[in-house]
Amino acid sequence: MKESTYIKFSLEGGVATLTLNRPDVFNSFNREMAMALQEHLRACQQKEEVRAVLLTGEGKAFCAGQDLAEATDENGPEISEIVVKHYNPIITLIRGLEKPVIAAVNGVAAGAGANIALACDIVVAKESASFIQAFSKIGLIPDSAGTFFLPRLVGLQRASALMMTGDKVSAKEALEMGMIYKTFPDESFEAEVSELVQRMAKMPTKGLAYTKQLLNCTFSFDLKGQLDNEATHQHKAGQTEDFKEGVQAFIEKRKPNFKGQ
Repeated sequence: MKESTYIKFSLEGGVATLTLNRPDVFNSFNREMAMALQEHLRACQQKEEVRAVLLTGEGKAFCAGQDLAEATDENGPEISEIVVKHYNPIITLIRGLEKPVIAAVNGVAAGAGANIALACDIVVAKESASFIQAFSKIGLIPDSAGTFFLPRLVGLQRASALMMTGDKVSAKEALEMGMIYKTFPDESFEAEVSELVQRMAKMPTKGLAYTKQLLNCTFSFDLKGQLDNEATHQHKAGQTEDFKEGVQAFIEKRKPNFKGQ
């Protein structure tokens, strides 16, 4: 893997931490950072020792979206190319990753930064963090699957208003409208996030992957189709070592020791 200073990577206790690392520009994306994140997401899929992925930002921001200096450079890529080659693969990789991806929003998440966070399986935020669909402020449309996920999270009317006005949404408001899972006090944010991701890394990884696959297609099928999908994936889950361990632990009245197998 080509090394990049724009993504900090660590792996501990089954948790792969990917930290967006351009704090001087609020972790806004340029090509190198986007490609590096794609590479790390692919690697997380391939590494068996990775049981959960944490995505966060360095410094005061989570991610301010696209670096407009790159987008407006006469010698740089077109906006459409940035969407197709930078952001669409990131969203596809997050949703296809057979492990839980947790976004820890440590500050402002704007534009593509907000929508990449919302594409993750679990989103938590500092109480001081905020989310902004900033696209309308510069004459663009929401990308990075924002028009897919946000209406499903908060409803069509609210999503429409947030995208058209570009209003800032506080972490508290995001929690209340169902946009994110939880908020944590700023002073205990890192500890709370660490506890959450470590817990996820000890869960039955394959079972979580099958759950994620079902959620990915839940709006594409009618009731019968989704019941059939559940039956298929439940059969797969029932063949895992973690299922056997979970049942045995229940019988023995002890805490299960899942291995992700």
